[in-house]
Amino acid sequence: MRKGRNGFQQASVAARAKSARNGVTRSRLPADNAQPKGSAASRNGTQLDIARLHALPVSRLRGRFPRWKRILDIILVLVTLPFWLPLMVVVIGVIRLNSRGPVFYRQQRIGYRGKQFMLFKFRTMHVNAETRSHEDYFASLVRAEVPMTKLDAAGDSRLIPGARFLRAGGLDELPQIFNVLRGDMSLVGPRPCLPNEFNRYEVWQQGRVNAPPGLTGYWQVSGKNKTTFNQMVFMDLVYVDKMSLWFDLAIISKTFPVLIFETIEALKRYRSRRISGSIKSTRPAMAVIPSRNGAHQFRNSSH
Repeated sequence: MRKGRNGFQQASVAARAKSARNGVTRSRLPADNAQPKGSAASRNGTQLDIARLHALPVSRLRGRFPRWKRILDIILVLVTLPFWLPLMVVVIGVIRLNSRGPVFYRQQRIGYRGKQFMLFKFRTMHVNAETRSHEDYFASLVRAEVPMTKLDAAGDSRLIPGARFLRAGGLDELPQIFNVLRGDMSLVGPRPCLPNEFNRYEVWQQGRVNAPPGLTGYWQVSGKNKTTFNQMVFMDLVYVDKMSLWFDLAIISKTFPVLIFETIEALKRYRSRRISGSIKSTRPAMAVIPSRNGAHQFRNSSH
């Protein structure tokens, strides 16, 4: 086992190859400088063809959640009930004050081993906001292989007041605790994708659904929106191989500091936009006056 930059131990190439099963062939992994199609880059730049270990079509997979994972989810949800339930009440109040319409939002997602389920979220966008721009934006990020920065970072007019902070702190995802209780999701796992996104996946990328989808995960605490799509898939596949009780607890322990940091960053961006907006509004307007020699003179037109 070796230790990665994120502080978690990562399985060696030999260990991952040994974990291949269900008819997946144990082909030789390429050299570090190889760039085979389907390979995903790790955070330290090493190329590992983890794709081959997850090439089994999802349609051929069967099985339920690991029992230990289901027990851990139920215990943690019940123990933390005095914390997340009042927090949900506060979020409901914030949404009610800032926007008319339903508080909750439902969306079809791809779950464990390709099974579809209805995901619950707090509504952070205006009612009937269009979603095509998000779909096109995500597709462009996948094609360009650039960091998956959220539209929120540049300012999204579809968001209701206060939504940026709810999303940065992960508070809009709190209703997914009910998905966990229903058995649709786990507390830790890859984020569930949309059906139209899953339809665009290559076979090797579909391997990320071989672990139950989660509220938080290895990708979320290892760079998240600073990583590319293939790097996200790579980290999800690493989690599929390493999924264990202690790995889940380690990810959970790192989740809260990450959420606090992202909330602070969102607050800084908000203040920066407010300051730049106030500067633009107070800047005197300049009138352009053509001169006799053909040049242009500028006159303050605020008086």
